[in-house]
Formats: sequence, structure tokens, C-alpha cells
Amino acid sequence: MLINPRQSTESRQAEIIATMVLLSAERTPADITTTDIAKAMKVTQGALFRHFASKEAIRLAVVEWIEEHLMRELLAAKNSAPDALTALKAMFMAHVGFAKVHPGAPRLIFGELQQPAESPVKQRVQKIMQHYRQTLTQTLSAAIEAKLIRADVDSPSAAALFLGAIQGLVIQSMLSGNTEQMEQQAVGVLDLYLAALGVNS
Repeated sequence: MLINPRQSTESRQAEIIATMVLLSAERTPADITTTDIAKAMKVTQGALFRHFASKEAIRLAVVEWIEEHLMRELLAAKNSAPDALTALKAMFMAHVGFAKVHPGAPRLIFGELQQPAESPVKQRVQKIMQHYRQTLTQTLSAAIEAKLIRADVDSPSAAALFLGAIQGLVIQSMLSGNTEQMEQQAVGVLDLYLAALGVNS
């Protein structure tokens, strides 16, 4: 990927972020260096540091990009649904679809959460996950209130299981090296999840 010198700083930052996401689909994100990013973009490291002060600044920008795009898709799926149960289904498949299109994104998120030390990047990821869980918990509570799922469902636990199911699908696709079947497998996993909530197939 070549950087056009006439491009704006914002556009160049977007290219750097996109490159980091692409590289993360192929290797462990923590092992990706600024040299790797620069090489993939066919520029010098100095060109990167004219737009980001450090590798951590790049990582933080990438996490912010994931948050913006993933949450936008999830909320669009939720808000377009006629009821809370349909919203849960739509959000599940929207997240899986995002992971299929951007396989480096979940690897980045999981990688940051596994880091032993606290950092601004890890804290931002934790904040994103907290926001996601809150959105799921609210949606599950609405589904309970509308009598679309079992009344005794513990919403926080169901939200954790929702995220865990998606994480499992992503890990399986990473192990197999094939994301193409993830959406097909997601349908079966979603049916099992909904059955646990008391939804009749």
C-alpha cells in the first residue's frame, strides 16, 4: 500500500490503521512492529511517525476504529429490528459478519485483553466490552419484559454467553484458517443460544 504525499493526515492515518488490521489477520498482533507496518505500506518508519507518535498510538487508533465500526453495525442491527428478540439475532449475525470481513479485528481485541499489563489501549478495549455487555443486557431485559424469552434468564450471564459464543466461532475460524464457513456455523450456534433462552425454533 503506497502513501500518496498529497493525501491528508486523516487519510494517511486511515491507511495505517487498515494496514494494521490486515496484518493482524495473518499474524499475532502483539508481534507486529512499526517496521512490519511500514514495509507493508512501502514507506519508511519515519512516515508512520509523522502521523502517529508511537506504536501504542497506532494500536489505540486501531481499537478506536474497531469500536466505531463494530458498534455502529451492532446498533444499526438493533435499531432496525422490530423487537428485542429479533435485535439479538441481528446483533449476533452482524458481529459475526464484521469478524468475517475484518478477521484481524477480533484478534486485536483478544490480544489486547490478554496483555498482563494495564495500558491505555487495554483500558479502551475493556471499556468497549463493557459498553457492548450493557447493550446486550438491556436488549435481553427488554426481551424478558416482552415475554420473548424465559422470565428467569439472568441477563448479565446471557450477555456473557452471547459474547463467548461469538468468541468461540472466531477462534475456530482462526484455528482452521477459514472464515468463509463462520456465518453458516453461526446460525447453528445462535439456534442453540436462543434455545437456552427458551425460544422455540
